[in-house]
Amino acid sequence: MDLRLLSSFLAVVEEGHFGRAAARLFLSPPAVTQHVRRLETDLGTRLLHRNPVSPTPAGERLARHARTLLAAANAALDDVAEADLAPAAAGRPLRVGIMGHGSAELTPASVNAFRRARPHVAVELRQLDFTEHVSALVEDRVDVAFVRPTPADDRVVADVMTTEQRIVVVPESFALADARDTGARLADIADLPFFRVPGHTPRPFTEYLYFGCAARRRGTDFALTPQEVLTGVVTGRLAGSGLKSFARYYAWPGAVFVPVLDAPRESSYLAVRAGDRNPEVQIFRALALALAKELGPRISE
Repeated sequence: MDLRLLSSFLAVVEEGHFGRAAARLFLSPPAVTQHVRRLETDLGTRLLHRNPVSPTPAGERLARHARTLLAAANAALDDVAEADLAPAAAGRPLRVGIMGHGSAELTPASVNAFRRARPHVAVELRQLDFTEHVSALVEDRVDVAFVRPTPADDRVVADVMTTEQRIVVVPESFALADARDTGARLADIADLPFFRVPGHTPRPFTEYLYFGCAARRRGTDFALTPQEVLTGVVTGRLAGSGLKSFARYYAWPGAVFVPVLDAPRESSYLAVRAGDRNPEVQIFRALALALAKELGPRISE
């Protein structure tokens, strides 16, 4: 498939107008129109409604694939251009760090997209605990990391993957469990016995866990992973916090997930080392960003 045709088609979909798409691509409107017609002929189906301009059902599907294909192609070009700039990375597996459930469905989607695009590159998945918000990257134990919230460290750069509502998780025996359908407010969670984290846990992560200063009370138990948090929850001792997608991945019997209605929405991120010239890192990042644009809004609902 001619990537030029895909690029023109995707620009029309995103701009909603042939003329604006042409200006964005530095092409003439007739050239963009011809590209779309050729693509429709090649695929044997109509991809765009013309008045007004909008994708057909087939066009919507193709637009999703086009974003991923173009991102992979651009990353591959960067890979070739930088082939002699990162010899130390040649032959090394890509180490993907995942804190908790990462960026929900975007995490396995990104890993699988990379494996399809770079089948000759081994991928190692490494689970990160709450204290490894930044250290796993800066100490070169992973190459990319799905974390939350954004690392406050100049040695790391991060891209938003999802933006979601905040939740607390409490035992069924807690009174707040009755608010699972109606939701709670920050004032309602102030005195919950939240789990503790070690003193060397990065401050941005502790502020995220405890809703800034809104969650004032701490229980007696420490936790470093979501599994340890949930163990404390289902045994009736602790409360925890997370993003809305947390409930889909950790639906343990006895744990109740309550939306916090007035808490600011928080994001999950893909983080990499600043200035990392490993082309495999750049390819993974490009694919994850393309998927975040495609899938992220649905995950964030």
